[in-house]
Amino acid sequence: MAALADSNYLSQFSTGEKEISGRSRNEIVRTEVLAGLTVALALVPEAVAFAFVAGVHPLVGLYAAFIVGLITALFGGRPGMISGATGALAVVMVSLVAQHGVEYLFATVVLMGLLQILAGIFRLGKFMRLVPHPVMLGFVNGLAIVIFLAQLSQFQVPGTAEASGHGMAGGEWLTGWPLVIMLGLVALTMAIIWGTPKLTRAIPAPLAGIAIVAGIVIAFGIDVPRVGDMASIEGGLPTFHIPAVPLTWETLTIILPYSLILAAIGLIESLLTLNLVGEIVHERGGASQESVAQGVANVTTGFFGGMGGCAMIGQSMINVKSGGRTRISGIAAALFLLAFIVVAAPLIEKIPLAALVGVMFMVVIGTFAWRSLTIMRKVPLTDAIVIVLVTVVTVATDLATAVVVGVIVSALAYAWQNASRIHAKISETPDGAKVYEIQGPLFFGSSDGFSELFDPAGDPDHVVIDFAESRVADQSALTAIEVVAGKYLKAGKKLELRHLSHDCHKLLTKAGQLMVDSDDDPDYAIAANYQVRTGVLHMGH
Repeated sequence: MAALADSNYLSQFSTGEKEISGRSRNEIVRTEVLAGLTVALALVPEAVAFAFVAGVHPLVGLYAAFIVGLITALFGGRPGMISGATGALAVVMVSLVAQHGVEYLFATVVLMGLLQILAGIFRLGKFMRLVPHPVMLGFVNGLAIVIFLAQLSQFQVPGTAEASGHGMAGGEWLTGWPLVIMLGLVALTMAIIWGTPKLTRAIPAPLAGIAIVAGIVIAFGIDVPRVGDMASIEGGLPTFHIPAVPLTWETLTIILPYSLILAAIGLIESLLTLNLVGEIVHERGGASQESVAQGVANVTTGFFGGMGGCAMIGQSMINVKSGGRTRISGIAAALFLLAFIVVAAPLIEKIPLAALVGVMFMVVIGTFAWRSLTIMRKVPLTDAIVIVLVTVVTVATDLATAVVVGVIVSALAYAWQNASRIHAKISETPDGAKVYEIQGPLFFGSSDGFSELFDPAGDPDHVVIDFAESRVADQSALTAIEVVAGKYLKAGKKLELRHLSHDCHKLLTKAGQLMVDSDDDPDYAIAANYQVRTGVLHMGH
């Protein structure tokens, strides 16, 4: 993960705890609240767009962004993270909503949350340690591309994207002067975000970009797509509502598969975001706490008419870049979002989409691991392939699938490399015994290669296999040793197995191998000398 934090990346996002400790309480609160306002403004079009993707009313996405964002901000595993309705979950929900209706979606989200709570209680988040660094690089690169592609729908004529049924493609694209003006405002927003930190840090750069561009558009009456052109965000407070589905086995068979998939995708995306934000703010841990918080948030949002959600890397990056480091910014973002829905919808709907697109484009630039483009020429070929593969799968399917594919490919590549490392140095002792010095790990992938090292028929009557430079890793390895020993026994030859570790001794005992303990067993754990006699493994000198 260290390589992820290259100089460009950290220069844009990392201020660290030292900056917080050097500011007054009032400065911290002001910065956190302004960061939350910036995030809330960016959440509105995202939540609406993902609601269209899932085939539900925009308020269902906005309520999810509010409830999930608030609860995870209060109790999540990493202060500064932002959660809400996400596209990765929406694309799974669309078929459920189309076939069974939105009430089944609410029930699914409740069950999804319960599964995530169980994952947190049983500390399943620790398995995220198995995600290799090349997978993380591919993940952030693919995510940056996904965020970029998601913004392209804003370059469509207002109303045509939603009419297409999913809000992402199929609408009529802007052309001529409308497109030129849109691109110009996007570029202006990006320039303001880039230049603001050089002039002042009193206001978050993304908020400055949104405010200035929105002011220009409103003051001069420039005709460009605005938030209100997507859909009205006006509504009331979310109300408690038990999903109107029959409590039957048939209902469970419908919602359980979706719940499992959504819970897995939500946790993977959330915990990867946890690690990514942790690298930026120099914090570790919190995976189990985040899993429980995500679960509680989704159970709650399912009972209050929300579509569920998980961590949002794009909005988390906006928050961190804007100075958000504590829970205040996440809480503020959720409360601002609720205020937008209840009282400030007419004002928020006037904000030009170009300003929000400019903010997200800057997130894309900051999220993409540009350093990976250069290190791919230096790292092993398999690592480079994994980076590209995870990036492509992320864009083509979803983040969770990409991470699983990346981990599997990395594991297979590692197993293949280690399987090819098994070999032996052969020598003879003064008394004529042949010694095989095994080098490399002995496990399921190398067990066949291990067996091929020996020549029971052609070897002398006394053979020694020395494991000082090897390690027996699993049951397949133990079986391979037993098979080789059986061949030498069948040939009527004496075989000694030396320098098997103490934990290997335990494995052999647990596996029910033919072993008899003797009174003169060594009392140290790093070396042992086993002799095969009359079909029984005995401890010897």
